Amino acid sequence: MLAYPKELEDLVDKFSALPSIGRKTALRLSFHILSLPEEKVTSFSESLLAAKKNVKTCSVCQNLTSDDTCSICHSKNRDDSIICVVSSPKDVITIEETGEYSGKYHVLHGLLSPMEGIGPEDIKIKELMARLTDNVNEVIIATGSTVEGEATATYLARLIKPMGAKVSRIASGLPIGSDLEYADNITISHAISGRREM
Repeated sequence: MLAYPKELEDLVDKFSALPSIGRKTALRLSFHILSLPEEKVTSFSESLLAAKKNVKTCSVCQNLTSDDTCSICHSKNRDDSIICVVSSPKDVITIEETGEYSGKYHVLHGLLSPMEGIGPEDIKIKELMARLTDNVNEVIIATGSTVEGEATATYLARLIKPMGAKVSRIASGLPIGSDLEYADNITISHAISGRREM
């Protein structure tokens, strides 16, 4: 087997550790990095470090931000009475791109999965419950239609309903077993507008 320099092998290993990146893709990315001028590689590495150092979770909704609160929580043009619960920050972007939703969000940073040892205390459920004041009229649960997404939605509905807020689930239109990030804007738009009460 052809041996690459240790530094190149280390770079390939780092890329391979990323989700959905196999060894062949990691090798292509590594060779591409090596072909770039040094200033572009430096700029790339500085962007990685800056993102890691400065991006944190919003103190209100748990979305990603570089400030204490994200721009959505900070906006006066958003409806405070509706909270859309999603599993990851990527889902916020996906829903925002439809232009159909004007409420606030709450990011769980995961889904309940007893098989993987992920329980209610491992995701941002406590932070969601602390936000449910008299001002919140509806909670839309927009987790995917996977087993974990459905289990999380059912669990949240049981917690939230006794507090008096309407609990709705995004409409089907998202294929069973899929995640929001892979759906197109029209499908997500229909899913949001056709949500149902749980």
